[in-house]
Order: sequence, then C-alpha cells, then structure tokens
Amino acid sequence: MLKAIIKLMLKIKNKKISQSHRPYIIAEMSANHNGSLEKALKIVDAAADSGANALKLQTYTANTLTMKSNKKIFKIQDKNSLWHGKYLYDLYKKGSLPWEWHKEIFKHARNKGIHCFSSPFDNTAVDLLEKLNVPAYKIASSEITDVNLIKYIASTGKPIIMSTGMATLAEISEAVNVIKASNCKNFALLKCTSNYPALPKGSNLGSIEILRNKFKCEVGFSDHTKGIGSSIAAVVKGASIIEKHMTLKRSRRGIDSEFSLEPNEMKALVNECYAAQDAIKNNAIGPTRQELSSLRYRRSLFISTDVKKGEKFSDSNIKSIRPDAGLHPRYLKDILGKVSTKSVEAGTPLSWEMIKN
Repeated sequence: MLKAIIKLMLKIKNKKISQSHRPYIIAEMSANHNGSLEKALKIVDAAADSGANALKLQTYTANTLTMKSNKKIFKIQDKNSLWHGKYLYDLYKKGSLPWEWHKEIFKHARNKGIHCFSSPFDNTAVDLLEKLNVPAYKIASSEITDVNLIKYIASTGKPIIMSTGMATLAEISEAVNVIKASNCKNFALLKCTSNYPALPKGSNLGSIEILRNKFKCEVGFSDHTKGIGSSIAAVVKGASIIEKHMTLKRSRRGIDSEFSLEPNEMKALVNECYAAQDAIKNNAIGPTRQELSSLRYRRSLFISTDVKKGEKFSDSNIKSIRPDAGLHPRYLKDILGKVSTKSVEAGTPLSWEMIKN
C-alpha cells in the first residue's frame, strides 16, 4: 500500500513556505550593524534589493546571555574560533543590537516590503518583539535546550523557525514536543552547523530529508559556510528555507563578517537557489521544449560529392554531417554499395527515393 503524501507548509503572514514554492531566503543581520543604526538600515535596504524575503535580527543584551566576569570559564578558549581570547560578556555587548533600534528597523523593513523578525534570547526579548508585532520567531541553535524559553515563544501563537546546530535527535524531539504542546503547529526546522565559519564538508545536508520525515515539518538550512555553494546544495536536498548572514562589506571586519555575504553575493544566492530549484523540478527524459529547435543540428546522411544516376554510394560520396535533414546515420552501412536512382548534387540530404531497392 502506498503511503499518503503529507503536504507540509510553513506560513508567515501571507507567505507560503514549502518545497512547492520558491525557497524562503532570510538575510541575517546579526552583529553586522557594527554598532551603527545607519548601517543597520542600509543592510535592510540591501537585503530587500537582493530579493531576500526576510531580514532577521538577534534580540539580546550581554546581561541576558551571560554575566560580566574575568574568570577563565567565561573566556573563549577554542583557538580555532574567530573570537578566541574574548570574554563572552564583551563579545555579546559589542554584537548586541540596541533594543531602541528595533522599532525603526522593523518599520523600515515593512516599507521595503520584506518580513522582519528576530531571535529572542530571553522572555523580555519576546515581550519587546510582541509589542512590535513580529510576524514570526527564530530560535537559535544554542537555545534549543532552553525549553522554558521555547514554551514562552510558542505561547505567542506566532510561526517558529528553529535551528538545530549541535542538537541530537533527542534534543530536537524534546524542543519540538514543547512547541507542539503549546498548540503551535506552524513551525519549521533548520539544519545548521554551529561553527563560525563552518566547513561545507561538515554541513551534513543529507539530514534535511531525515528531519523532514521525522518531524513532519518544513526544513531549511542555516548556512555559516563561506560562499553560497552549500546553500544551493541544500535547496537540491529539499531545503525550503535558506538563512545566511549578510554584511555591507566584509572588509569592515565585523564580528560575523568573515562568513557573511555582501549585497551582490546575497543577490547571487537568491538567484542561484531559484535556479537550483528549477533544475530539479522535473525528471523527464527526452527533448525539452527549449531543445526542440536544436534537434536540427544533429547529424544525418548527405551527398558529399556529385553522384550520377547508376553510381554506387560509398564513403567517398556520402557523409554523416549536420544538419538533420537526411536519413539517420544508422542506415549508412545498409546504403553503402547501393545504386543511385538519379543524379544528385553535393549538399543534398540523402533520402530513400535516391536509393535503388
């Protein structure tokens, strides 16, 4: 018995997000505002101009994420980290988006015709975003184990997109169950690798289908790699959402700039993700409508030198050349040695009426 096909979809306002629709592209501002509201608003403009569907913020303060301390445990020890040697409090203070900027950024995004939402990192951030009538929520990978925060976000009834970086299947299941227990059915998951930058070989994009089948929801990809190749591959693997960090210029050396896209690159990401989706839509074999005009450039059999009536056909007076106007090349061996029924000029497509018997 065939299993019933489950039609999955996420909806943000009037925007439908599924594998049947164009990939939903989220431009992540993160800390790329570099402490400037003017730059933040320019990122909104660039995201809209690139064709992205949404701009995403992060709503936190250093005090809602950690505490100010010079103890070694609060210092980033990983030598491979972009932020090696920094204290968590200092890093988050530098990267945080001032809460008083949110209203203006949200308004500007609406005026530019794109969605704007955020990743809240505590309940007070959710309260702020609710006052701004946020259309959806993003749950960051690091917060997937904060079931109390997830429950509070789900209680708003807004759509939820949740990243799964570092998470085990059991941890994802627990978080999803919390969302569902709050009667929130409008949610999606993002495959994510929480390295900054991440390597393509660690993206594990084959798990997109596993997550989709396991949790019966739309699945996308939060891409922390350099470039756009992994995002395009994710679309091929079935991702209906792509999230990518965006900056105005990497040379400005923001906290997240090394793995962020510049405006022209974000535009390329949008276009190439769409192209990738188009490329896998159909699995038909045979000439496409666009190829029909090219069929005439196949080879066929032509008279290559003048042939007199009664003369035998041979390799010296028949050639398989373009265009496709004469007999199929498969008949060449059958025709060799046969006699011509009439005189024919060079450059004439060979036809059966020219061949005796």
